Amino acid sequence: MNHNLILATLTSDLAQSAKETGERFGWDPPHFIAQCISFCIVAFLLYKFAYNPILKVLDERRHRIAEGLANADKIKAELARTEAQRVETLNQANAQANKMIEDARAAAARVQEQETQKAITQAEQIIAKAKEAADIEHARMLADLKREVVGLVVKTTSSVTGKVLTADDQNRLAEETRRQLAA
Repeated sequence: MNHNLILATLTSDLAQSAKETGERFGWDPPHFIAQCISFCIVAFLLYKFAYNPILKVLDERRHRIAEGLANADKIKAELARTEAQRVETLNQANAQANKMIEDARAAAARVQEQETQKAITQAEQIIAKAKEAADIEHARMLADLKREVVGLVVKTTSSVTGKVLTADDQNRLAEETRRQLAA
């Protein structure tokens, strides 16, 4: 029973001390409750109308960046495929040219010296034409590839930056890309 009396006295002293401290610092329970309610309303409104939209914008931007990286990978793969195709075309042209030279030499061995000279001249012309055609095809393929890369870079840049590029911006980006591809 003695403990209950001491506990009651201690509780009463603590309550009195808390009340005095609250009065000393100007604590007013009705205002405190009103401020708590106001804070909860403001926190809810900020969460609903500020925090969620910002997260949505960040997710969209993350998605656009991922798309841009995927497009860059596609461009690299296309460039590698085109380069392999160019090498294959050159190898075929060289194989055909070598076959024509061998055929011309075999025919030249069976024919007189004059016919031999004529066949060799024709073979060299065919090789020159084949190389010229291969060089023209290579230049055309590179020009096509550069146009595609420039278009994709402009498209990727416009989708990553999220703005419409002006004609000057597009020309500037195209020129920068051409310089980088040439190097």
